[in-house]
Amino acid sequence: MSDYILSCCSTADLSREHFNSRNISYACFHYFLDGVEHLDDLGESMPFDEFYDKISKGADTRTSQINISEYVDYFTQFLEKGLDVVHVSLSSGISGTVNSARNAALIVKERFPERNVYIVDSLAASSGYGLLMDAAADRRDEGMSAQELVSWLEENKLNMHHWFFSTDLSTFVKGGRISKTSAVFGGLLEICPLLNVDVNGRLIPRSKIRTKKKVIQEIVKRMESFAENGLDYSGKCYISNSACLEDAQAVAALIEERFTKLNGKVEINSVGTTIGSHTGPGTVALFFWGTKRTD
Repeated sequence: MSDYILSCCSTADLSREHFNSRNISYACFHYFLDGVEHLDDLGESMPFDEFYDKISKGADTRTSQINISEYVDYFTQFLEKGLDVVHVSLSSGISGTVNSARNAALIVKERFPERNVYIVDSLAASSGYGLLMDAAADRRDEGMSAQELVSWLEENKLNMHHWFFSTDLSTFVKGGRISKTSAVFGGLLEICPLLNVDVNGRLIPRSKIRTKKKVIQEIVKRMESFAENGLDYSGKCYISNSACLEDAQAVAALIEERFTKLNGKVEINSVGTTIGSHTGPGTVALFFWGTKRTD
């Protein structure tokens, strides 16, 4: 057994069962539906289908990152047991939670000077963040020390690729990320924006693809272009979706057909309530290991 805890945020968008099976601890974000606060607890208190149904019916959403005080309490529970912590945070290109975690680490270090809390900016999100955590759990189980694991994460995190598309632009309009006019024209032309996460961990629009059928083909082509060893990719592949399971399954089927050396089946998860508060329903996200991100 290692002498440290491997930790992340609930925004890594894996199931509770997955986190537990890999012995990964997680701290929960918060979100608000029509002004009422909820815990982003992996769909336990509010099932994902209910959450996305409320959004599709017009519920207002916003999110709240984990604050310094919450992180202090969260880290303290492990330090009191004589364990160090390797905490991997949601991308700084999306959230400021990494700064809260770093400030909390400084506070608890004063109380537990013999212990260490290591904070890593994942530059990742959703189940790409989750796939990074799963790989980190592998290295921990192989015997890496906390410091060795932190070094491995820093050296390899930009090899995690994230590609997203959305077939429903209504939440993007409500959030001010696109105009109503653009959404109307996009809907008429069946435009599905294709995005990815850049070297700074930010979500960047890359292409506008006409029709869902074509964007499903295109997102798989991006994996062909960037995956480690191309069509001979032998790593794991995760997909997350927000209330559009059939679209996610269509992407997974194409990937399993074209990448015959995959490590197991494509794992499909739900986009959690924090990320989903910003994307709304209709988003499919694809994650895999590949060449180092450079832009």
